[in-house]
Amino acid sequence: MVYIKINVPRLMIAAAGSNNGKTTITTALLKGFSMKGKKVAAYKCGPDYIDPMFHSEVINVPSRNIDTFMLGENICRYVLGKNSKGADISIIEGVMGYYDGIGHTTEASSYEISRLLNCPTVLVLDVNGMAVSACALIEGFQSFREGNNIKGVILNNISEGMYSYYRELIEKNTNIKVYGFLERLENCRLESRHLGLVTAQEVGNLSDIVRELGENALKTIDMDGLYQLSLTAPELEYDEPVIERKGSVNIGLAYDKAFCFYYRDSLDVLEAMGANLVKFSPLSDRKLPENISGLIFGGGYPELYMKELSQNKSMMEEIRKKVEEGMPVFAECGGYMYLLDSFKDEKDEYNLVGSAKGQSFMTKKLHNFGYVTLTANKDNLMCRKGGTIRAHEFHFSTSTNLGNAFTATKPESGRTWNCIIAGEDRFMGYPHLHFLGNIDFAQNFINKSIDYTKRQSI
Repeated sequence: MVYIKINVPRLMIAAAGSNNGKTTITTALLKGFSMKGKKVAAYKCGPDYIDPMFHSEVINVPSRNIDTFMLGENICRYVLGKNSKGADISIIEGVMGYYDGIGHTTEASSYEISRLLNCPTVLVLDVNGMAVSACALIEGFQSFREGNNIKGVILNNISEGMYSYYRELIEKNTNIKVYGFLERLENCRLESRHLGLVTAQEVGNLSDIVRELGENALKTIDMDGLYQLSLTAPELEYDEPVIERKGSVNIGLAYDKAFCFYYRDSLDVLEAMGANLVKFSPLSDRKLPENISGLIFGGGYPELYMKELSQNKSMMEEIRKKVEEGMPVFAECGGYMYLLDSFKDEKDEYNLVGSAKGQSFMTKKLHNFGYVTLTANKDNLMCRKGGTIRAHEFHFSTSTNLGNAFTATKPESGRTWNCIIAGEDRFMGYPHLHFLGNIDFAQNFINKSIDYTKRQSI
């Protein structure tokens, strides 16, 4: 590994809890700084896919996930340092409430990440229904844990007329600086569904929403003050991991409205190892890209597009044929659902690829939600028996065949269950992986894909 020391001006935008406006304020700041001519880098604490999509739409470069459970401390610092080179400011959106971590702890919380990254933090605060109690809330957050890095607040969903009142109240009764406010902007509300916000691709007027948020941020938020605060962050130190290039190979990457949940840094690892990621759409393309030697199917919302997916028979037939021939395939969550025999909703059953036996269906609750550690029960495409990687599950569907190639273990309770359909050339299951969590998994996939290329040329 190579030791790196780099200056990264940075801020974390956190909140007392979910639905306080972190994503709205973060998006407004990203656009506002961009409109001021700043080069901005964006990050999201935790395993969420959707918020980074909105960040990426604003700054036109990928947003990255920083997750201490799945990646470990050094890799989190590496992700920030690697992707902030050349940026004027890096903005990290927190997850849930500031201190909310795994189980009854602060592990993997925004607080822990702020401490790890030595990151000045600004709380988004919705003060509706509060007066002096807002000061007690702020002081409670400041005093709850040492090294919390909370340096200021931004008030959300208040009028310009009330801002002066709250600013004077807070700054008189606490040692916290108020960095401005954002009014309730009805035109900027985003829809939600069962896994959170709708994806950025589905918001037809997203550019208008983002522009309005940015314009309002420039009017009502102290952008210069926040930039100066970001400059107080100390130098970032980390060891750069070794990622070896093993050759060149074309990998088909399912990417459309049904399959769009990918960690950009995870894909970067594959590319650094020699993968040429060729995007294709199981929804609209009639055949796979030519000359590919591996397939990746990410998560997303396939349940919303089952009619279209099931009607694209030529695509499914070619995928089934390639998998039968031994082409390496990696499929997570929605991608795994697509490769099963079928999907059934309340009215219809849809025949799908059939590369693995089983049927998936939606339920009204989350299944196995949260972080897990995966341990291989046998040798497979991604690792040897006993190999481990940390992962995350977030799905309302389940299936009649969860697989048994791995054992999943919950960190907070120790509960275990079998999961993932895996063999020499396949890995299909509900858990979401990040290849920076165990680089060997990515290397094994690339090696198997290169081997497939060699076999086809014989």
